[in-house]
Amino acid sequence: MNSSLYTEMGFDDWSRLARENPDAFEAARRAVIEEFLASTPAHSRNRLRGLQWRIDTIRTRSSNPMAACLDIYAMMWDKLAGENGMIETLQALEKPHLLCKDRPAAQIIAFRPLSTRPK
Repeated sequence: MNSSLYTEMGFDDWSRLARENPDAFEAARRAVIEEFLASTPAHSRNRLRGLQWRIDTIRTRSSNPMAACLDIYAMMWDKLAGENGMIETLQALEKPHLLCKDRPAAQIIAFRPLSTRPK
């Protein structure tokens, strides 16, 4: 297995780096993310980069790390259990009729047969 920051550093190492040198921590975090993205299949890489962009945006806009964590956690649950989420998708594979969404109601107009219409 190739050596990398991801395999070389444990939780305590990351924690210490974040406390002692936040800029180095951020550079290492970005390097590990790029390493991971480079290892993914090309057909899913853009989608994963988009997801990472969303995560980074949440982190940037949050007032503190705990708020960012909670917002990212909520995003994860939405993708898992929300509308069109993973759970719904997996259930639809087992029960395809669940894919059919309720259609809007329409007014039904009754037509009389030609033979009963006034002349």
